[in-house]
Amino acid sequence: MDYTTTLDYLYSLQRLGIKLGLDNIRVLLNRLDHPEQRYQSIHVAGTNGKGSVCAGIAAILQRCGFRVGLYTSPHLHAFTERIRINGQPIKEPEVVRLSAEIQQASHGAAATFFEFTTALALLYFHRQKVDWAVIETGMGGRLDATNAVTPAVSVITPVAYDHAEHLGSSLAEIACEKGGIIKQGIPVVIGRQRSEALAPLCEMARNRHSPVFLSGRDFHCRVFADSFDYLGLDTRIQNLRPALVGSHQKENLSLSLAVAEILRRRGSAISLEAMRTGVEAVTWPGRLEWFSGPVPVLLDGAHNRAGSQVLADYLATLETGGIHWVVGAKADKDASALMQPLLPLVSRVYCTQPPVVPSADAAQLQATAQSAGVRADVYLTPAAALEAARAGSRPGEILLVAGSLFLVAAVRELLLEEQKVSA
Repeated sequence: MDYTTTLDYLYSLQRLGIKLGLDNIRVLLNRLDHPEQRYQSIHVAGTNGKGSVCAGIAAILQRCGFRVGLYTSPHLHAFTERIRINGQPIKEPEVVRLSAEIQQASHGAAATFFEFTTALALLYFHRQKVDWAVIETGMGGRLDATNAVTPAVSVITPVAYDHAEHLGSSLAEIACEKGGIIKQGIPVVIGRQRSEALAPLCEMARNRHSPVFLSGRDFHCRVFADSFDYLGLDTRIQNLRPALVGSHQKENLSLSLAVAEILRRRGSAISLEAMRTGVEAVTWPGRLEWFSGPVPVLLDGAHNRAGSQVLADYLATLETGGIHWVVGAKADKDASALMQPLLPLVSRVYCTQPPVVPSADAAQLQATAQSAGVRADVYLTPAAALEAARAGSRPGEILLVAGSLFLVAAVRELLLEEQKVSA
């Protein structure tokens, strides 16, 4: 198979939908001689912030001279972005070769897209002889395919309502699913949580005799406008100036630093300088990412109410003459809840559908905005919505694109192409 045919095969596995459980991935990894056991790993679950935390951990470890694999999802533009070593995406020929090997090994096991891709990442990291792999869960944790790994440290980022149809209708139920990655005796770093999520997470850790390192209790993040101080388990690192913007990203990076401290305690050669330069260098496209222009464009992957609230908090810190919002969402999201925190801040809304099936009806997004007293119009494509938003904006205003990472990816591709043309 060539790369295009291989991708067609991988995406065809999506017809199997989401199948929570570890049976298939365990069968696959057993047939592949357990590549996940050949290197050390960090496992990260939660609702929001997982990708940034993973990127921060990987950057710190890489600064220490380790060879570091990073597995995240979804991708923005190319499948290969999901699987990286020292920041470099997997090469297309490797995707082809390893997919053929796994396809042969999976004979008789109806692996889903995510199960197959997880096996691909874990096998690639072994073949490339990584020292560490930083693994982000896909959804949940307890029954997520990535939970086949046994990490050196587990991490739970803030838990919020999302994927209720799979994870539960209460925050406590969702936390229990996310906390399923906590392993017997293995330390866990827990980000700031609402009380109804924190209680079950701490109870699970106690039952599994897992040392807990809690943000706000065992380590702290002191946030300033353009910097933050990390008040850690054993040390303080002051005046950290990350490339990522937003106070929530500083909190996310403090989790990465806490993981690094735990690894230092356990004998890993991690310097304070690597911790500083690692978190300061992290970039995470599509998350509070600015594109300059006559009307600046802000891209953000907020796709649930918690993410929108964080985005709203950031927008409230900006001095702007108005915000024009291009919005689209997946059909399985609570679009009304997603929009509520942002509507009081925006001047006009441009409703469209991200290039994903199924997507939320743009007319319903329009009705939600109009019910809040905000002018809203419907556009057939993200490109048309972007063009209209630019035409409707004035100097001193900004253009926001948020609601779905698929929407962000579509607009980001347009912006990158414009940069190439103007270069």
